[in-house]
Amino acid sequence: MTHKGEDTAPLTRPEVTELRLASGPDPLTPAPEPSELPQDRSQAILEATKAIGALLKRAGHPFALAGSVAVYAHGGSRYLQHDADFAILPEDAEAVAASLREAGLGVRTPPEDWLLKTTCHGQNIDIIFALAHQPVTRDMLDRAHVLPVDSVLMPVLSPTDLIRSLISAFSEHYCDFGSVLPVARAVREKVDWDAVRASCGDQPMPAAFLFLLERLNVIDPREGQP
Repeated sequence: MTHKGEDTAPLTRPEVTELRLASGPDPLTPAPEPSELPQDRSQAILEATKAIGALLKRAGHPFALAGSVAVYAHGGSRYLQHDADFAILPEDAEAVAASLREAGLGVRTPPEDWLLKTTCHGQNIDIIFALAHQPVTRDMLDRAHVLPVDSVLMPVLSPTDLIRSLISAFSEHYCDFGSVLPVARAVREKVDWDAVRASCGDQPMPAAFLFLLERLNVIDPREGQP
């Protein structure tokens, strides 16, 4: 069973200006207790994800969970060791940053011009408005699946959009097939692989990864090929 995705057309990302670093401590980070055992990192990331997801929902910002936590929401591994990613519309970046600041969270602007960063419960949160050099679109967010993330419902990128964003990011400078292979295995039955091939299968590195998936019997070969 597959879900049809739609290709997203390249758009020009708007400039995000006047984003300031909020001062003061992170109010969503509880003070550690001396007798408390070290917190499971994956659970800490999930707690931060729930807090940010609930904040964006209350503020009415369109968004979809992305990255490794999205994979987990779709049935993938619970082993989370990096951060949580949220996809938003480029034109909403200023408003989302304002909502984060109103909640007392610091908003940081890295050199990359396609995301904002914040911290919640001591975990890094990326607020992304472009995936694999393509702006996040309304259609992409409309295709998101509303799923429980450790008991909190929130929109999550569709498996097709999730895989497409990961594969499209491959290049001569970044080509970590090993990190994406288990993701492809976890969600393979939910992905429209024809849509993935149509959007990025002609690029050398994505094409090589798709060929690897075929040789490993993760996906079926393209129709008409042996």
